[in-house]
Amino acid sequence: MTGDRRTLPFSGRVAHVSLRGKVEAESFTEGSGARLGVPLADLCASPFGKRERQLLLGAALNVFERRDGAAFMQAAADGYCGWVAEAALAQPQEPTHWVAAPASHLYPEPQVKQRETAALSLGARVRVVGETGKFAETADGGFIPRMHLREIGDWAQDPVAVAESLLGTPYLWGGNSRAGIDCSGLVQAALSACGLPCPADSDQQCDAVGTLLAKGTPPRRGDLLFWPGHVAMAVSDAVLIHANGASMSVAYEGITPCLARIAASDGPLQALKRL
Repeated sequence: MTGDRRTLPFSGRVAHVSLRGKVEAESFTEGSGARLGVPLADLCASPFGKRERQLLLGAALNVFERRDGAAFMQAAADGYCGWVAEAALAQPQEPTHWVAAPASHLYPEPQVKQRETAALSLGARVRVVGETGKFAETADGGFIPRMHLREIGDWAQDPVAVAESLLGTPYLWGGNSRAGIDCSGLVQAALSACGLPCPADSDQQCDAVGTLLAKGTPPRRGDLLFWPGHVAMAVSDAVLIHANGASMSVAYEGITPCLARIAASDGPLQALKRL
């Protein structure tokens, strides 16, 4: 096997055709298009195994293998590969809008007093087919408050402001939602909301996102600070925001005390990068 397992479209039995001659697989396939049809699903390293990341409603997927109620797929947005519950998949659908609020709800009728059917998170994708009053109707027959949605392409302008909208969200390893998020999930959510491509894990982000700054460069708003296994975003030259295990939440922290605290346990700052 070659390459990073997280972005290698090879289940151990079935591989994408691009890997022919590079891996030993039982079969090769182009895959089949799908989308995530539930509000939130764990993306696991093995069928129903350890969570590595999470996927949100409407995420575009390429499915390579279905086995025993699980599906091995690759997410179109960041190339991450893994297993999700097969029941979470739906037919592909071109989204028209994204959830731009930190969180929202899906309703069975366009009425605020109706019992909600699902909780939605920042970044979820939906296809809107109509409007009734304050609600947008989705192609799946649900209703979402219109003020929580923006059209695909109508992106936010400030990744820091997006991250700040998630202040107080509980920390969750591998989390990508308002219900729970980790350091790289927060950065990916903030950049994706601004239409900026961003890998899923902090080491991938350190390799792919932004321009490396010289050691000692003062951070400014929007800069990304990287340590082995952790990432934070500068709010100013003195304050950062990150999803962290110390507070178990998305929180502000002074940059100087944060650098000292992490250096004492995990080591010094690895990189400072500018978007």
